This record gives sequence, structure tokens and C-alpha cells, in this order.
Amino acid sequence: MTVVIGFEGSANKIGIGIIRDGEVLSNPRRTYITPPGQGFLPGETAKHHRGVILTVLREALDEAGIKPAEIDCVAYTKGPGMGAPLVTAAIVARTVAQLWGKPLLGVNHCIGHIEMGRLITKAQNPTVLYVSGGNTQVIAYSEHCYRIFGETIDIAVGNCLDRFARVIKISNDPSPGYNIEQMAKMGTKYIELPYTVKGMDVSFSGILSYIEDAAHKMLSTGQCTPEDLCFSLQETLFAMLVEITERAMAHCGSQEVLIVGGVGCNLRLQEMMGVMCKERGALLFATDERFCIDNGAMIAQAGWEMFRSGHVTELSDSWITQRYRTDEVEVTWRD
Repeated sequence: MTVVIGFEGSANKIGIGIIRDGEVLSNPRRTYITPPGQGFLPGETAKHHRGVILTVLREALDEAGIKPAEIDCVAYTKGPGMGAPLVTAAIVARTVAQLWGKPLLGVNHCIGHIEMGRLITKAQNPTVLYVSGGNTQVIAYSEHCYRIFGETIDIAVGNCLDRFARVIKISNDPSPGYNIEQMAKMGTKYIELPYTVKGMDVSFSGILSYIEDAAHKMLSTGQCTPEDLCFSLQETLFAMLVEITERAMAHCGSQEVLIVGGVGCNLRLQEMMGVMCKERGALLFATDERFCIDNGAMIAQAGWEMFRSGHVTELSDSWITQRYRTDEVEVTWRD
């Protein structure tokens, strides 16, 4: 049996998870939440993580009933993500690896999401839509690489939602995206927004500028409600994502879609993707907020796969990087 502990801290979540041969033994996390209208800054986020990471580590070990001696490998998020939060998690992972005398493994954050999704849903070889606050990519596996078929050419879909939430002062608790999803259910009027698909890629910054402007004009004159704007933004963004996912499926001859990343637990996105899959006779796989939103177990699971196929990160090479593309990793653990 192989036991791996994973440290995730690439954004405003700090999580530590323990995996034993595909079984999630523990997965506690904490979220840094800022007041409405504010985002989270790297320095302040890292300060939050430093304040709670040892408590989360103790929780992970206690909940799993695992002692350090039973752990085979320590995995941490190498990137991509925000520099200061990434460093916080990496330093603690590096320290415990040395204290416990265990090998260390730097994991690509995006691949953590994919491997967690595959583990939980049992999807075989899906086309992956990876949607979060920092990333938007359509991915398919081929010849030892997770290849990116399409992506955002500017901001991520989650970043677009988060920044719109700041404009109309939606609460960040538990997350701006979740609160937009709830408000969208009460929207009745669709406001037409720019729809920007460029081949296999998408662009969200123009939509954000447009809806920010519309919010100031239309809300003040009573032409629509905040709920209408949330509804319109979700419908437009998600339609674009479903379109490029379907195009990638057609190219790959794929009959499975796996949605991963924090935005992936949005039920409206899952519903829209489900309609497309049903029309194609394909299967949709998605998880809930326990495994979609950044967590330590996903880093442990990717680390488990990598460690068993012979990967280890030397201490001298155990740095972090804010830019680390999904297709830079050699996927030696898949056929």
C-alpha cells in the first residue's frame, strides 16, 4: 500500500489531504475570505495560510489516523498559482519531508484536478473541461501528455465571475461564484452579452467590461435586476464553454466529458453540459465542492500516481512557479 500526503495552497484555499491507494483518508481545508467588493491579494492570502497550515496538517493526520512513519511520499503544488501562497505550502511540505525522511514530489495543480476527477468519477478517457478562478482549458490525453485543445486567451472564467461579483458587491462567503449561481436562479430577463469564441479558444475580458458597464447603467435605471445580470452572465459564459468542449470531443472521437476545477461544481454548467452530452450519446462526469474546489487530496492523488511511476523531486529542484502549463508534464502513469 502507498500513502501520499498532499499540500495545496495555490490560491485562497489551503488544503492538506491524505490518499491511500485511491482511498481519500482525509481532506481538510481552510478558505481565506475577503469582504464584499474585494479580491484576495497574494501577501494577505499567504499570511492567512501561514496562520492555519499547521492546524490543517494536524487535522489531516488525525482524521486519517495516520502517523508520519506510515506516509510514503509528500506531494505539494509546484504551480501554477499565486506566488506567495504557493511558497507557504511548499515550505511546509519541504520541511515535513525532511523531518520525516520522506521523498518529495512537486505536482502540477491542473493535473491534480484531473487525476482527482478521474479517481472520484471513474471516467476512463474523458475530454476534460478545467474551469477555475485561474484557469480555463479544454484538455484531452494523448501519448503521455494532457494536451490543451482550447483555452482562455485572457482571463479565466472563474476570474470573470469573481470580478463581476466585486462590481455588484456580492459576498465572497462561501465563494462569489456560488452566490452568483444562487442569484442567477432568480433571474428572469436575459441581457445579450458579447459571445467570444475564437476557434477552440475563448475570451472573457470583453464580456466582463461590457457587463460592468451594463451593471452601472441598467441597475441605476431599473432596466434589470442584479439577478438578471447573474443569469445572463452564467448562460453566456457556460454556452461558450460547452461549445468548445463539444468541438474537442468531436475532434477526439470522445464519448466522455469530465468537468474539474472550482467552477466545475456549478450545477447550471453541469446541466448545460449534460444536455450537450445527451444529444451526442455521451456521458458527463462531475464532482461536488469537496473535490472540485482546490483541495489537498487532489495533490496527494496526482502525487500517488506519479510516485508509483517513479517520479521524485530532488530537494534542490523543489521550487514553485506561477506558470506551469498542463501540457508540460510527462504523464508516465497512463497508457
